[in-house]
Amino acid sequence: MTGQEEWLEVESLDLDAQGVARRADGKVVFIEGALPLERVQVTITRRKNHWEQGQLAAVARESAQRVRPACPHFGLHAGACGGCRMQHLHVGAQVAIKQRVLEDGLLHLAKVKPQQVLRPIEGPAWGYRWRARLSVRHVPKKGTVLVGFHERKSRYVADMRECPVLPPVVGALLVPLRELVGALEQRDRVPQIEVAVGDAVTALVLRHLQPLSTTDAERLRAFAAAHGVQWWLQPGGPQTVHRLEEDGPELAYALPEFGVVMPFAPTDFTQVNPHINRVLVARALALLDAQPQERVIDWFCGLGNFTLPLATRAGQVLGVEGSRTLVERAQQNARANGLAHKTSFEARNLFEIGASDLLASGMAARWLIDPPREGAFALAKALAELHAAPARGWQPPQRIVYVSCNPATLARDAGLLVHQAGYRCSAAGVVNMFPHTSHVESIAVFDREAMS
Repeated sequence: MTGQEEWLEVESLDLDAQGVARRADGKVVFIEGALPLERVQVTITRRKNHWEQGQLAAVARESAQRVRPACPHFGLHAGACGGCRMQHLHVGAQVAIKQRVLEDGLLHLAKVKPQQVLRPIEGPAWGYRWRARLSVRHVPKKGTVLVGFHERKSRYVADMRECPVLPPVVGALLVPLRELVGALEQRDRVPQIEVAVGDAVTALVLRHLQPLSTTDAERLRAFAAAHGVQWWLQPGGPQTVHRLEEDGPELAYALPEFGVVMPFAPTDFTQVNPHINRVLVARALALLDAQPQERVIDWFCGLGNFTLPLATRAGQVLGVEGSRTLVERAQQNARANGLAHKTSFEARNLFEIGASDLLASGMAARWLIDPPREGAFALAKALAELHAAPARGWQPPQRIVYVSCNPATLARDAGLLVHQAGYRCSAAGVVNMFPHTSHVESIAVFDREAMS
């Protein structure tokens, strides 16, 4: 690690929330902790031929958007928590920067410019993280157990006693959980606790590498009774997750606008931020504008987060997912909500899907795509192939709403849809699903160009 005396002007933030500056010779410097428009000095920690990386050392001119972090565990100091990257930046400015990341990615990576920039979807900046995976580490040298997120750029667990992005009920459990695990006979064989909060219950999933003793199970029961939580146990892979006690309330969340209730298991994928998810579902369906007589396909449907609300608006909805287990769970949720007659589900490998698979799934007036970080390249490519060589009797969707958790793969897929599949990007905007982090979630609308 070497010091650096030159003062630098910070131009922007990158995808990892690092300030980006340039030396007089044009060399790029990435600076942790620096914000746009600041004049700073940096302590260099890494040097390459064309770029350098370091940490903020001094600030001569501070950004008007710099704020005091709410969490004492945030920062650049040794042992700082790595869960958040942007607490030093005003939340409104965070959203603006994420919007710029989205637009720049579409423009520079895909040569696509949305016709309309959508108003950002925003919500509570604190207490929003209803899903979390907390690492656990017994540290005999310190005489304690650590429960929390990993330290910044480290495999070590941060010494956390509070976390303002977790719901207050969960943040208040960090210290009691440390004490509980410390009292377990298997404290050295407990690597993580997963948190899943529903509308009526908070579930904790204890990953344990050895069978629990009767005494340890009783300790868990006493903790659950004292703190009003529900314990689930995970002795092996995700398929081994089960309740410690068979009775108790069901883990679920509601989408009140659509009269839908979504039961889920604590290890299922659901959106981390339920406040934003409700707004996102409503926005996506409004943009899709499905009509009562139309058929819609929901690609990457998961448990039915979009499929079931869509079924209350459209004629018929096909949900497609890569896992047969997920498809079965989605079917159960459709039946539980009285929507089985409006929905059908298929299991397909959506990362290898081709034009023939699109034909087999049938025509739909509108598509909703909600892929993981890898994006929906195969779907976009299949549409491009059918645009180049149309199949008799099959028509592509007139509108696609694409919900993305990765601006790079969205840009890649948008390039295919616009330049090779006959679509225009009608609108795009950010979804601030993860305040204080550098994650950029977004939503984009693609409309079929009129045939000349």
